[in-house]
Order: sequence, then C-alpha cells, then structure tokens
Amino acid sequence: MRFFKRSKKKDGWLAIALLADGIAAAGVKPAAEGKPFVHFARFLDGKPDVESLEKAAREGQANACRCVTLLAPGEYQVINLEAPNVPREEMKTAVRWRLKDILDFPVLDATIDVLDIPVDAAQVRAQQSVFVVAARDTVIRPRQQLFLDAKVGLEVIDIPEMAQRNISALIAPENRGVAMLSFGQEGGLLTVTYRGELYLTRRIDITLDQLLEPDHDRKHASFDRITLELQRSLDNFERQYSFISIAKLVLGPSAVSGLDDYLSSNLYTPVETLDLATVFDLERTPELKDKAVQQRFFIPLGAALRTEAAA
Repeated sequence: MRFFKRSKKKDGWLAIALLADGIAAAGVKPAAEGKPFVHFARFLDGKPDVESLEKAAREGQANACRCVTLLAPGEYQVINLEAPNVPREEMKTAVRWRLKDILDFPVLDATIDVLDIPVDAAQVRAQQSVFVVAARDTVIRPRQQLFLDAKVGLEVIDIPEMAQRNISALIAPENRGVAMLSFGQEGGLLTVTYRGELYLTRRIDITLDQLLEPDHDRKHASFDRITLELQRSLDNFERQYSFISIAKLVLGPSAVSGLDDYLSSNLYTPVETLDLATVFDLERTPELKDKAVQQRFFIPLGAALRTEAAA
C-alpha cells in the first residue's frame, strides 16, 4: 500500500514494525549474487512513540535506506473479489464501489490497494480475481503522522501477507507453489505463493504463546486445530487452483518444538522449518541465528525484501 511519492534513494529497505511491546527494525540490502544481506536488526522495548522511532531510524540508518512499515492484524482487511471488468486505471474506483456492502465502516473512510491474482494461462476465459487490502483512514493517518513527527521518510505501508510472500518467493522451487505458516502474538498466518505471487492468505486464531504452552494436552489441542485448518485450506486451494502444485509447507522460524513433526505425520504435504540463515546473509547480525529472535524479525525482514517489481 503506497501512500508516499517514490523518491530517489539508495538500495535496500529498512522495515520498521510497530508492535504492542516495542519496535522491531530490520535493514536488508540486495546482493548482485548470493543471499540478501541483513545489515541491521534491532528490537527497542516499550510502547512505540516518536522517540523510540527516531532511535530505530537513526541506528538503522534510515537516511540511507528506503523505509517501509507494516500494519498489524486487526488494522486492515484482505478481501478476495472477482476483478471488475474495467481498465486497470479504473480498478481501484470500481473495487471501492463493490466494498460498500462488505466493509463494516464507510468505504469513503477507507484506504485501499488492489493485488492481482494471476490466472492459469491455459484457461482462456478464466475469471480474474484480486485481493483488496482495505484499512481505515483513522489507522493510516496517525501512522503517517508518527513517522512525520519522527522525521523518518516513510515510503510504503505494507502488510504481513506480502512480507511472508517475499520470503516464500526466495525458497519456492521453479514452477511450484510454497505454503508458509508463521505464528506471532496476534495468531497464525498461512500463505501460498506461486511464481512470486500471493494466491492464498488465511489467518489462524492460535497465538505463539499457545504453541509455547508447557502443558502437553493444551499444546497438542492447538496442534490439532492447526492441522485441521491446514487440511481444509490446502484442499480448498488445490480445488480452486488446480494448476498449482504445492511443493511443501514451510513453518516460519520460532522456538516452538514438535509442530513440524506433528504436521509431517498428519499432512500429505512435506513439512520443513525455515532457518533464516538459508535465506539471508547474517554475517553482520549473528543474533539472528537464535530461533526466537528469528521469529521476532521474520515479518520485518520479509518486508525489507521489497523490490520494485513487487511494489
């Protein structure tokens, strides 16, 4: 979701995520060859404010990077719609009209963006669908103002689904899809990416704390719920997008133990857990070798992988 005019800035993005308990900032620079280079990763504890944002931006050298921030779950909606049959330049206007009866707030008070869902090239008359991202202006404007007050040149406001898509695109086998499942304090996020495009997004109402639950029975009850949600979601996806073969389910990094083995025993899709060291060059940020730290920075690092082609 782009709200600021593009400026001529240096390579690399600094992603600044405002969380309930602090600010997670991560800087990534592209590499001509090899893995993207993580030059900065810092968590500032405490309620995000102008002072802590200024500090994160200063330490992350925001003046030498392009800056992106992220909306949190609950601050926006992602809606799958049939694409209106209108010219591209009229798409947002047409979609906004359709949202009148879908959103639980006035559509005139919404900031929206539209993401294409490519169709199967072999299906000549396939119906084009789009993801519509909608957020209240009362969420967007204070976020913009906070960055203005901190004198941080914000260029993009993004969402976790696209950040997770960015990482999935790096690990997807050629011409096959990848399902990815990550967990945070707000719950789980399931996505399916194919040829660098987002095709599926689902929220799962199970938090990271529930998965770290020491009680065996409660923990495995959460495992059961996740398994059932995955089975339903992936089965529905295969029926809807039969031209996409999902190569594997990749779990985002975390300190959760046993989930990968549990899912491997109950799903027909191969399951593996992501180590960010296989995706990024972490030479300058060795603290990211810890799985719990990787979990905290997983979405910010994904956001910092933005490319102009994906903007």
